[in-house]
Amino acid sequence: MSIRLAFAGFRHGHIFDLYRRATEMGALQIVAACEEDRAARERIAAQGSAEITHTSYTEMLATVECDVVAIGDYYAKRGSIAIQALQTGRHVISDKPLCTGLAELDAIGTLASSRDLKVGCMLDLRDSAPFIGARKLVKQGTIGEVHAVSFGGQHPLLLGTRPSWYFEPGKHGGTINDIAIHALDAIPWITGLRFRAVNAARCWNALASDYPHFEDGGQLLLTMDNGCGVTGDVSYFAPDSSGYSLPFYWRMTFWGRRGVIETSSTAEQLAVALNGEGSLRHEPLPEANPGGYLRAFLRDLEGHPRADQLSTASVLRATRVALTAQEAADLHQFDVTVA
Repeated sequence: MSIRLAFAGFRHGHIFDLYRRATEMGALQIVAACEEDRAARERIAAQGSAEITHTSYTEMLATVECDVVAIGDYYAKRGSIAIQALQTGRHVISDKPLCTGLAELDAIGTLASSRDLKVGCMLDLRDSAPFIGARKLVKQGTIGEVHAVSFGGQHPLLLGTRPSWYFEPGKHGGTINDIAIHALDAIPWITGLRFRAVNAARCWNALASDYPHFEDGGQLLLTMDNGCGVTGDVSYFAPDSSGYSLPFYWRMTFWGRRGVIETSSTAEQLAVALNGEGSLRHEPLPEANPGGYLRAFLRDLEGHPRADQLSTASVLRATRVALTAQEAADLHQFDVTVA
């Protein structure tokens, strides 16, 4: 029997990857698709990128029999959509971020736990060959215990082509929560460590000067449970003309007791330097795992999540770390324990 999937919102391009994969996967059946924004509906119709069946999310939930709600509306709306779906007994899978507030996350976690419902998220750094390879080397003990990690997830701002709601007050929810969530999920997965505290975080307006409320700069400093320090920059400072092609895009460096591993989303190999060796070595990449986030969600639905794959628990944990860091930036807090 197919799992019935209903879509709620298409306000970010990421959700079309899930829509496409759902049309190609025999285990899934798309039974409805809602877009409440008129301009977005007209754009989708012109592009032929999805078949919209509803213009009211509440009506869709009330009239369509579905097992899962897939969420792709603007960021600040996603939490309420997820809560409403869970309240009606539906599982949810969302583009990142899942929500924009810790109170929403608490409600999502409580509903999922009390009703035995699953929560998935499109956290696809785990599906990328460079990071699969980095995890394999760390797990093998190639560099020993990891004591420091740095990452750069800088994006191009792309004013004029990025969705306009990004720059509307109250709809975005913060650059750290928007972007850093990927690294805050991937780093524990790669290292086997757990985030303990957000030591400092900062967001500020730099390039988007016409939208002074939009803080396009984002940096953070965290500690993991073995004392490992993590520094990250997720600003919208990458050159627009380069897009996502630069070697700095999702660049991660892992410093261990025995050496260092570095890679990035665009890397064609893993760079490794080990104590006792005089030169840098390069390791080949393993196979990528495109669509792994979706297959992991389906395993979770079946009650057979794997420790090396996304699950409800890991999605909620990564979201909590990201929201804690965003709140620390917004409220100018320091040394905040991650609950």
